[in-house]
Amino acid sequence: MNAARLLRYGRDQLSAWLPALLMMLFALGTWWLVRSAPKAVSQNEGQVASAEPDYFMRQFSVRSFEPAGRLKSEIFGTEGHHLPANDTLEVQEPRILSFNEQGHPTVGTARRALAKGDGSEVRLYQDARVVREPLAKTGKAEATPRLEFQGEFLHVFVDEERVSSDQPVRLVRGADVFTGDVFAYDDRSGVAELSGRVRGVLQPKKGAP
Repeated sequence: MNAARLLRYGRDQLSAWLPALLMMLFALGTWWLVRSAPKAVSQNEGQVASAEPDYFMRQFSVRSFEPAGRLKSEIFGTEGHHLPANDTLEVQEPRILSFNEQGHPTVGTARRALAKGDGSEVRLYQDARVVREPLAKTGKAEATPRLEFQGEFLHVFVDEERVSSDQPVRLVRGADVFTGDVFAYDDRSGVAELSGRVRGVLQPKKGAP
């Protein structure tokens, strides 16, 4: 086999194997890129929210509605920022307005508040007050006097119509005043529980001997 024939044979073999060699090189290059590229963030890792606020608001109000369209609660504040890590809204100088199933309003105020994103729970801090105005007499039901709860911390459960605290609270019911170290109130049953060092001052009803 002379040199010309050998050269032609080698060229023919190279032409025959060239596509396969190119495919192998392409596959190796792709494998190397996949191994070298940064790992993609998994779905669970992507759900880990930052502890930093993701947005701010000033002089704002946020409303929550029932599925049927009834207004459930409204939060007013001079300043607020949203914490995505636990879907919490931190509010300065809050005013919380909530409505029960009958539409009767309850108002909560404080210097600072933490509210769940869906408005179902609100924690009131520093000079916290929750007020439910008196309810007029309906049918055989007696009129319900004005209720006010005062403390440095009040936990309001909007959906369940409850207020509680593990810190001292002052309860004012009409002209009567009660204090206690631990407090819980259920508006649906109208029952308030005070425990710890409990004191109360009951005013005589008008016309009572």
